[in-house]
Amino acid sequence: MNTKKVSIAIIGIIIGFTLQACVSEQLSRPTVLATKTATVTLVPTQDTVIVGLSFPSSNEHWKKVEIHLSALLEENGYEVISREAKHDVKLQNDQINTMVALGAKAIIVIAEDGDAVVSAVKNAAEEGALIIAYDRLIKSTDIAAYVSFDSGCSDREVGRQQALGVLAAVDIEGGEWTVDNPLKLVKLGGSPSDCSAVSFRQGQDEIIDPYVEAGKIEIVADQWVENWDPANAYVLMGQILATQNNEIDAVLAMNDGTALGALDAMREQGLAGVVPITGQDATAKGCNSIVKGELTVTTLRSDYQDFSVQAIDLVDALLKGEDVELVEYTLAELTYDDRQRGSVMAYFSPVEQVNIDNVYELVVLSGIQSYDDVYIDIPEDERPPVPGDE
Repeated sequence: MNTKKVSIAIIGIIIGFTLQACVSEQLSRPTVLATKTATVTLVPTQDTVIVGLSFPSSNEHWKKVEIHLSALLEENGYEVISREAKHDVKLQNDQINTMVALGAKAIIVIAEDGDAVVSAVKNAAEEGALIIAYDRLIKSTDIAAYVSFDSGCSDREVGRQQALGVLAAVDIEGGEWTVDNPLKLVKLGGSPSDCSAVSFRQGQDEIIDPYVEAGKIEIVADQWVENWDPANAYVLMGQILATQNNEIDAVLAMNDGTALGALDAMREQGLAGVVPITGQDATAKGCNSIVKGELTVTTLRSDYQDFSVQAIDLVDALLKGEDVELVEYTLAELTYDDRQRGSVMAYFSPVEQVNIDNVYELVVLSGIQSYDDVYIDIPEDERPPVPGDE
């Protein structure tokens, strides 16, 4: 990947905005970008500017993000309209259109479906509203920026860290796993309509595929969990265990919710805490499962509180006409799909693994999750000290 930093200069006082690309050098491969300056002309900030928040659902993670983003926007003097779409792509489009009709000048969108939301994004852009794709890529050059949790491209680093975590847990290089005794791996993907789930899988496969090709790993099941629903993950894992006669060695689940659903099925067969399994988001329930010895590793895509501050700072700067620095990526590069055309501006934040050895430091001491939530049902004599009581 070859990307160059660009500055977005925000100017003008006319209604709407235009995005203009000025290519300054010709590079050799189709998905490599040239340096460009993008000029966005916006309505000047008024007494009360409306910013919309569009969520795909109201699960534990998104509810915390919603509360934090709303508080930050209000602290900056913005009026907030927040909606969640109950995993309904049509409802999310309607909600975004309504926000535009109500006068929202910017909308932070966590897309249920990065393809299906494009029509609402196009309408919003035509009406002069900034669209920020938060966490999940929207496949449209009409977005003002894409902000996500990754030190590289899109969400692949999350998948890489998940795969590295589970392979470390099974000691893939320790000699036990051979062509004659391959590790039996279950892939449990997220919602097939979520382009982030595809990116997670690409990152996982970058790590896993060499071992598959060498015969040291056998993929015994590969399923996708509709709507990221833990109940669907439970059903799928139950079916997989029945088909495989419980003979599995590791599970690559894509987030804490689906991992916990799968663990419910595994627990019924005596496999919870025996077979390593991954998650994502460092949720309170996920971290509690880690300290109980069931979930093996989750990923912390930066501190979501710090990242929310960075995202709101970006929105605030764009609306106030201040310079911000982003990186340009082609949609083909972000999606691994050469049919995609155009490019978007992006900001990525790093990813960390969370496991039994560092959950206290990374999640509890940092304040991401509360001590009581993480160590609920853990005997007092098995808990670390309460923060501040050391």
